[in-house]
Amino acid sequence: MKFRLDTFTLLLLGAIVLATVLPVRGDAADALATVGTIAVALLFFLHGAALSREQIIAGATHWRLHIIITAFTFVFFPLVVLPINEISNFAPGWMPPDLGLGFLYLGVLPSAVSSSIAYTAMAKGNVPAAICSAAASNVFGMMLTPFLLLLLVSTSGAGNFSVVEALRDIVLQLLLPFAVGHGLRPLLGGFLARHETLSSRYDQCVIWLIVYSAFSHSVASGLWQNLPLNAILLAIALCFALLGFFMVMAMFVVRRLGFSLEDEAAVVFCGSKKSLASGLPMAKVLFSGHPGFGMIVLPIMCYNQIQVIVGAMLAKKYRARIEAESATTAHSPE
Repeated sequence: MKFRLDTFTLLLLGAIVLATVLPVRGDAADALATVGTIAVALLFFLHGAALSREQIIAGATHWRLHIIITAFTFVFFPLVVLPINEISNFAPGWMPPDLGLGFLYLGVLPSAVSSSIAYTAMAKGNVPAAICSAAASNVFGMMLTPFLLLLLVSTSGAGNFSVVEALRDIVLQLLLPFAVGHGLRPLLGGFLARHETLSSRYDQCVIWLIVYSAFSHSVASGLWQNLPLNAILLAIALCFALLGFFMVMAMFVVRRLGFSLEDEAAVVFCGSKKSLASGLPMAKVLFSGHPGFGMIVLPIMCYNQIQVIVGAMLAKKYRARIEAESATTAHSPE
């Protein structure tokens, strides 16, 4: 089986290489940070204008499915990553404190909207449920993520995290633009619906800008000197382990509860994925100016690429199973 990195993944890797070779510094770095702040606020404004209330309401009757997905995303995942940060206490050479904080942050992020829905659709799973759960996860995630991160940080004592400033910035840079955008949805919703590709390109541009700016700042602060190769390899291995664990757990839970194969696909993809599109902009707000920013966002960047590759393979397997099951049902005697 051949693996091929998509264009956006290559661009993100290029941003890291460019930041390593040619990091932005001084006044240019400050100007880029300001542009990034404005770009993130506009990003959430557009998401607020594009998100339909019906997307959250549609499929709400399947409440057991949504509870399971929400529990995986905001309860079980944070609990599982909490011990990972403890590695930094007895083996900082393998898990620097900022990398441990990055895994805590990965644990409290909402589900990935586009890829969760895309892979559920590719697998012929329960797409309406995936839309409802993934969209609700991201809306609630803007409020839950900083509070859950605060809880994990206070429990583990990880990193330097200014709670008051983070919550203030979340409200001003994320929630307020999102609310204003949603209020203007009657005026902007049609335009955004007709130009979904343009909105998607803007999302990717903002993420690329954040990655380049973040890694420039971290490289200037000695990222690669403070992050040994064994720590990078451990981070990749842990991301593989986390994804595999939650996919297997999702399968086990939904089968024990007697859900359909279509529902299982929705839970597996929505319950195991974490959002890079929401994670990086929120990280820019939560960890603004942190010298270890690049190390903090490394887990979500690794996890994102792994979930894209594994998700594509698994979606094809689910599709084959669901099509076979449908064919068997269609030809079975009544």
